[in-house]
Amino acid sequence: MLDASAEVTQDTLLEVNNIEVIYNHVILVLKGVSLKVPKGGITALLGGNGAGKTTTLKAVSNLLRSERGEVTKGSISYRGERVQELDPAEMVKRGVVQVMEGRHCFEHLTVEENLLTGAYTRSASAGDVAAELDKVYAYFPRLKERRRSQAGYTSGGEQQMVAIGRALMARPETILLDEPSMGLAPQLVEQIFGIVKDLNEKEGYTFLLAEQNTNVALRYAHYGYILESGRVVMDGAAQALRENPDVKEFYLGMSDEGRKSFRDVRSYRRRKRWLA
Repeated sequence: MLDASAEVTQDTLLEVNNIEVIYNHVILVLKGVSLKVPKGGITALLGGNGAGKTTTLKAVSNLLRSERGEVTKGSISYRGERVQELDPAEMVKRGVVQVMEGRHCFEHLTVEENLLTGAYTRSASAGDVAAELDKVYAYFPRLKERRRSQAGYTSGGEQQMVAIGRALMARPETILLDEPSMGLAPQLVEQIFGIVKDLNEKEGYTFLLAEQNTNVALRYAHYGYILESGRVVMDGAAQALRENPDVKEFYLGMSDEGRKSFRDVRSYRRRKRWLA
């Protein structure tokens, strides 16, 4: 298991600085979100449904425009260069790939055909693509077994593996992973996060992952940001967040009173004054 208290000392790859996001020119979703993703780290975006996690990822990958969303304030930089005006294809060429929530696959294509679409943007030889495909199968042996099956007839866990494997075929530097545990059995969730850990430690991939399952995410991440209602209400090293009494009570289920909002606790109100 990854030591969540481990320090990640590499340079910052991705920096989101005080961004606001509006949908349909009126709906304010993100309200001054800032975060940093270090090279070679696993950074978690945590919070309940509707907190703004997916919107943050789409702001980085520039997929907002397809949903009539836009970054109206702040900046997003990758390797020190502002990137919020780039199109999604250009972000992929720069090494940033998003794995969408919901395990999106081309249902009519086979598992292997789905994986090969991930290499479409690369100017790689057939041998290089084949070598990368073998590496994906080494991490996801189940996909090799099902490579001739139509993706639409595979299980939820297998489709999640396909989605991650397809992203790997693009040879990214940074992977934006949206709700990898959604709808999966606990054993599969641990398997998926274990593979994420291996890809991070053995292959050097950087991850920014959005996840509602705070307990699992903080066991594998190096650093975490907790969002509520479009704001970052707390951040810190993963181990420190796991030991924080408010996180324990409201996100890890270690309370007899049930889950509440950070708006109901004093620490959140103190934090909110700093955000105002």
